[in-house]
Amino acid sequence: MAHPRQHLLGIESLARQEIESILDSATSMKEVLRRDIKKVPALRGKTVINCFFESSTRTRSSFEIAAKILSADAVNWSSSGSSTSKGETLIDTAKNLEAMRPDIIVIRHGASGAPNLVASRVGCAVVNAGDGAHEHPSQALLDAFTLRERWGSLEGRTVAIVGDIRHSRVARSNVYCLQRLGAKVRLCGPPTMLPLGVEALGCEVTSDLRTAVGGADAVMMLRIQTERISESLFPTGREYSRYYGLSRAKLDWLKEDALVLHPGPINRGVELEPEVADGDRSVILDQVENGVAVRMAILLRAAGAGPEATSA
Repeated sequence: MAHPRQHLLGIESLARQEIESILDSATSMKEVLRRDIKKVPALRGKTVINCFFESSTRTRSSFEIAAKILSADAVNWSSSGSSTSKGETLIDTAKNLEAMRPDIIVIRHGASGAPNLVASRVGCAVVNAGDGAHEHPSQALLDAFTLRERWGSLEGRTVAIVGDIRHSRVARSNVYCLQRLGAKVRLCGPPTMLPLGVEALGCEVTSDLRTAVGGADAVMMLRIQTERISESLFPTGREYSRYYGLSRAKLDWLKEDALVLHPGPINRGVELEPEVADGDRSVILDQVENGVAVRMAILLRAAGAGPEATSA
């Protein structure tokens, strides 16, 4: 069955049914990922260009592995050493890549809205792999998938998101995604890291960690976005860790079965103590594995193929 080719530019514009369709497809993809022979012909003959203007390890690798499992030809492009360093514009770069006839461009860019701009100028599908402080839709989908896998449903659950809310595209996409799936969201961070008017997103907002995590079913700790911070928003890493880091002692504030998530990379000893990052409540490595399955589902959707294509 053919499906329309679709961009994935953010979570905000997705209906609950569309989110659940991607998560359902990812369930099938995870079964493929865990086979001895991790290869299906679903996207044979298709080309995916991973176009990264910002450094990335896990997101780019995850998209590349996802494309290769689906038998697509995956090409990695980075701005370092490319024509952009010679002054080429984003649109010129995108148009030149489009002329090579890819089926999907996966783009990460430091400017909010860059994937939307590219999508308006090219004929192939575009997937947002993170743009500025705007959205990171594939991360939010893999986070929701990880929680749904543990709970069956997010309906009525409470998730606390802690840290640098102001600069976090992960937080923004997760607020949209988790709430659309029926969860309540609490946002917590130093006052300097909470954007003005964030309450308008429908979340509870606090600067007290104990209040944020008390009674929550999951706690999502965010990475401090040092590359996007041009001013001093907290005195020292030690002080940040004291008030907003999750230590083994602070686990007593959480529900006994509460899960701990982090989008990575972790600043160990700042956002999370190693004993917490590697502890029984942590599902951080589950997030990484599920990231491949979710991105397989995203690429299938972008190419206009359904999960049934993997059974061919």
